[in-house]
Amino acid sequence: QVQLVESGGGLVQAGGSLRLSCAASGRTFSSYVMGWFRQAPGKVREFAAAISWSGGRTYYSDIVKDRFTISRDNARNTLYLQMNSLKPEDTAVYYCAAARSLNPTLQSAYDYWGQGTQVTVSS
Repeated sequence: QVQLVESGGGLVQAGGSLRLSCAASGRTFSSYVMGWFRQAPGKVREFAAAISWSGGRTYYSDIVKDRFTISRDNARNTLYLQMNSLKPEDTAVYYCAAARSLNPTLQSAYDYWGQGTQVTVSS
């Protein structure tokens, strides 16, 4: 069992930056592929970024690539998402998730989900 708690969301102006964190419980954090997903109002939840067990491989959606950076600190059981050059269309609830297998963009592959953190980007 893994419990995930996101933090770091908030209100930011377009062009600004935010760093999201996801704290994981337990001592098996490094056993999980980790991902960030987001859900904008009235839209389905979508993949944003993912990172392999050791952090050696990262994956991004085309929408966030070159603006967002996913990273992890296995010693601190924490996942991060650095978001730069934010746009109003990045407004969404951001969720972190943990998966035992590597299917980065497949939501059904993720076994555990956090409760989400709201990111609002004003124009």
